Amino acid sequence: MKNYLSLNEIKADLATGNITLPQLVEDYLKNIELNKDLNVFLEVYAEEAKAKATEIEAKMKAGTAGKLAGLVIGLKDVLCHKDHGLQASSKILDGFISQFNATAVKRILEEDAIVIGRQSCDEFAMGSSNEKSAFGPVKNFADPTRVPGGSSGASAVAVQANMCLASLGSDTGGSVRQPAAFCGVIGLKPTYSRISRYGLVAYASSFDTIGILAKSIEDTALLLEIMAGSDDNDSTVSFSDVPQYSQFQAFNKKSKIAYLKQSVESEGVNDEIKAATLQVIENLKSQGHEMVLVDFPYLDYILPVYYILTTAEASTNLSRFDGIRFGYRSKNGTDLVSTYKKTRAEGFGEEVKKRIMLGTFVLSADYFDAYFTKAQKVRRLIKEKTDELLTNHDFLLMPTTPTTAFKLGEFTEDALAMYLADVFTVSANLAGIPGISLPNGKDKKGLPIGLQVLTKSFGEENLLSFSDYLIKNKILQN
Repeated sequence: MKNYLSLNEIKADLATGNITLPQLVEDYLKNIELNKDLNVFLEVYAEEAKAKATEIEAKMKAGTAGKLAGLVIGLKDVLCHKDHGLQASSKILDGFISQFNATAVKRILEEDAIVIGRQSCDEFAMGSSNEKSAFGPVKNFADPTRVPGGSSGASAVAVQANMCLASLGSDTGGSVRQPAAFCGVIGLKPTYSRISRYGLVAYASSFDTIGILAKSIEDTALLLEIMAGSDDNDSTVSFSDVPQYSQFQAFNKKSKIAYLKQSVESEGVNDEIKAATLQVIENLKSQGHEMVLVDFPYLDYILPVYYILTTAEASTNLSRFDGIRFGYRSKNGTDLVSTYKKTRAEGFGEEVKKRIMLGTFVLSADYFDAYFTKAQKVRRLIKEKTDELLTNHDFLLMPTTPTTAFKLGEFTEDALAMYLADVFTVSANLAGIPGISLPNGKDKKGLPIGLQVLTKSFGEENLLSFSDYLIKNKILQN
């Protein structure tokens, strides 16, 4: 099938009759089947998607179709989709069916997007490689011996391998941007509270953000515009007006752009990633932008603070999965307490259990002040420093990841090395600011490299415009 890069391309071919919407869906379904060894989809809604295609094509001919008519999308398995399965890629939610739509899902369905299936992820979105799913690891389309990144790895691969035009994922510490970098697609994490979290399975509630994986800035902007905005079901969502992101203006001003010293000088950053990032910096200089080398003093504290706080929130959020009201229930329990214990021991994977135990420890009475309270204070310092940088500069630029996609199983026994894959993405979640990962060429092995751009809270319109400028003016590597 044709590798469509944007919804506008699809609409143009639909308008000229080069393809019909049912044919488009069939082509995506064939690609899913051809690439089933990548282990991307937990469930494919083949018949439902074909029926929707016929229905929406009729609406298009009648001129009554929504803004997303023609867009085929996948959902990470942490988003509620009414009357469809939802498991967070965990055994603990075996057999669970969503009773309502997440607000983000509801809004795209109202604009006639076609959901083609639900996509695997690291269990409860806890991971950086998509190897922690209860349903086996997901593989990178660029090299199936390598990981796609996580936790939204399958959602990134689905876009990368042309199984759908876009995917919705979640980003708690880089879970949209890191796999976007590993798979060579666009990954946007909006400002915390820009999109309602209603219907998103909670991992760490003060960090979780619904994000977008796509092939074009135009599609990313349109999806954000449709999903963003106030929601009575989420007390943390912003009630700020939603700009017309899809109508962003061409970027035509000279900017003051900071780039992170540690990201281009540290020995831990792959040499080819450094070179690709430095080339972008030189390209921007040649275009008249002011490039400023900055040092972030709290970089060494970002990951410890992130893991203390997210595991604490996970410990609380995942207490609801007890085998009593829904999902998996152990058959080995003899009373209420043993049923709780055995259900959780058997239902959760090792990574999830580890994070629950760490979170319970840092929340315990003896260690609450030493760990949790102190981490909250350091988070405030990180946010204030980040906000200061973005007050003095228009954007903050760095690689999305320190390495390209690593081999499957490479860090199975080395959790610390795995966690370091998120070193450049976590700060955006700690500070609540928006960030985007853009494809920035490939290394000598043909593995994608990502460039990350951050900006101030609710600066998505400017971020999207600048990202479009980077792509269309060939500032990024091919």
